[in-house]
Amino acid sequence: MSHSNAVLVRNNVKLIGNGSKTLVLAHGFGCDQNMWRFVTPELMKHFTIVLFDYVGSGASDISQYSKKRYGQLEGYAEDIIEICDALHLSDAIFIGHSVSSIIGAIAAIQKPKLFSKLVMVCPSPCFLNFPPDYFGGFDKEDLLELLNLMDKNYIGWANYLAPLVMGTTNSDELIGELSGSFCSTDPVIAKSFAEATFLSDYRYLLKEITQPCLILQSENDALAATSVGEFIASEIAHSELNIIAAHGHCLHMTHPEAILKSIMKFAK
Repeated sequence: MSHSNAVLVRNNVKLIGNGSKTLVLAHGFGCDQNMWRFVTPELMKHFTIVLFDYVGSGASDISQYSKKRYGQLEGYAEDIIEICDALHLSDAIFIGHSVSSIIGAIAAIQKPKLFSKLVMVCPSPCFLNFPPDYFGGFDKEDLLELLNLMDKNYIGWANYLAPLVMGTTNSDELIGELSGSFCSTDPVIAKSFAEATFLSDYRYLLKEITQPCLILQSENDALAATSVGEFIASEIAHSELNIIAAHGHCLHMTHPEAILKSIMKFAK
């Protein structure tokens, strides 16, 4: 198997739609490409869409997982770069959910020709609080306690985190789906991805982003307050912040129609 094909199999890459512009959709922590299904029917009418699963997520080839590579977000950015190379992509538009906003930014800074624009859905460059200058939402002790719960009671951790992420006011089906997605991920891989996600600080990276960037923020998000979106917008030179009247951290699942208009306008 050629290296390109191996990458496409490894990351369970799927291509849909047939527009002249390509969108690369990158799922968040504990999720997979299926989470984009509420926005893809509309987007594929206008764009070619690349869907994939990070190694260790969804239907990716878990045998390719390495703690060394995926112990930090740069390893996941390598997945994105390799997928784009395998598909000979340049000037694509990257759409990342949550931590994937930062993973995509890492890839975009390393290989500026890959992406002409970035869309960040509920992003956060840092979930930690550094008072008085920055409030990412969590004290380090609380995050360490949450990560320890993954070892002690993984199902309990998933059932605690899912409603927090999806937003308690949203449907029980979606909360249940996210909890199930967490539970279907290998706990060792999930813990490593969680540490890379929740204990990292990529605030310094934002100033290096040269691509125009659309930030889609939820008005009530237990994981990323609107002040985080405002911080990101203030750090990225060419950015536009849209705050959506919504609850939760998964706008592409709970409020797809609210973000589709913004994405379509920005991606044109």
